[in-house]
Amino acid sequence: MNEHELRELICDICNKMWQLGWVAANDGNVTAKISENKFLATPTGISKSFITPDKLLIVNEKGEILEGVEGYQPSSEIKMHLRCYAEREDVGAVVHAHPPTATGFALAQIPLDSYSLIESAITIGSVPITPFGTPSTEEVPNAIAPYLSEHDVLLLENHGALSVGSDLVTAYYRMETLELCAKTIFVARTLRNGQEEKEIPSDKLETLIAMRENYKITGKHPGYKKYSK
Repeated sequence: MNEHELRELICDICNKMWQLGWVAANDGNVTAKISENKFLATPTGISKSFITPDKLLIVNEKGEILEGVEGYQPSSEIKMHLRCYAEREDVGAVVHAHPPTATGFALAQIPLDSYSLIESAITIGSVPITPFGTPSTEEVPNAIAPYLSEHDVLLLENHGALSVGSDLVTAYYRMETLELCAKTIFVARTLRNGQEEKEIPSDKLETLIAMRENYKITGKHPGYKKYSK
């Protein structure tokens, strides 16, 4: 995918997130790797519904602007994105949003760590809550770094969610999976009067996680070492 196509896709994803209600006002941010130490990034201070390809910035591994319309700046959360790329050579895109149900779990301090839904068990596995980090500081990247070796999706304490992928579509799909998983688990626990849902037996999980290779699913999985043979 060339740079023009990446710009168009970032804008499409930003608009989808806004339409789905995952971001409000100027919330959320998206980045994609162009080449070694060059990244496309959404600017701060603009609703994701108003993002256009010409407004996107190109930054380096330090978050410094290499190309962009005068006056636009990257989000203060660029540090979090850049840490993902630094920690994981396989990461080609990062999505940060505030999907309401998943973020609700983060606010309630309830990690989405059960293996109960087949699709999420295969694709993203359990999702932890990372420690609180003050926005725009190194606290946020430092908080997520220990989890990136095994997780592609994270809940951020009192904040929202983060997903990474080998490409933009994969990172976006993982955010979709996270929110649907959160909604489904919320409904299940409501129907069970607060009791946790029934998990998939461990021997079945082995089979499900082994399917990742057949489905050509990239990235990390927190249950891979525990449940795969």
